[in-house]
Amino acid sequence: MATIEKKKQLVADLQSKLTSSKVSVFADYRGLNVASATALRVSFREAGAELLVAKNTLTKIAADRAGIHGLEQLLTGPTIIAFGYADLVTPSKLLNSFLRTNRSIEIKGGLLDGRVISARDVRALADLPSREVLIAQVMRGLQGPIAGLQSVLAGPIRKLATALQAIQEQKAAS
Repeated sequence: MATIEKKKQLVADLQSKLTSSKVSVFADYRGLNVASATALRVSFREAGAELLVAKNTLTKIAADRAGIHGLEQLLTGPTIIAFGYADLVTPSKLLNSFLRTNRSIEIKGGLLDGRVISARDVRALADLPSREVLIAQVMRGLQGPIAGLQSVLAGPIRKLATALQAIQEQKAAS
């Protein structure tokens, strides 16, 4: 009886995580050793994300209860789920950087705002710049035309100052 209650609690937790996360990435973790898994979990925890190994059947039940459909193709074989709560790209970036050094996991796909996305889409998310970089790019784009306008408006004043200085030097010379 205790295991049934434990499974119900796990399904409720998974349902909560699937609905509250902005992005969830599903990966196959065959061949991942304990030391690498621990290092990966620590990096997720430090970044404000979460990494979880869950049974596929319990994840399917939680997804159905959350109204999420289409996860069946991602829930085959051993599955690790990366949840991102604050940022859309953090789980994808962390898994992608881990893949560069350790080929023991394979990204299956993901869930972005309740919609199933492919492994290619997850890698595209990982290639996006961070939120801070995007904000800096927007600010630079907004600042460029303003700086150009300021330069154009300052031109006649600069020419007037140059002309007045030339007149002053001419009068001082004569």
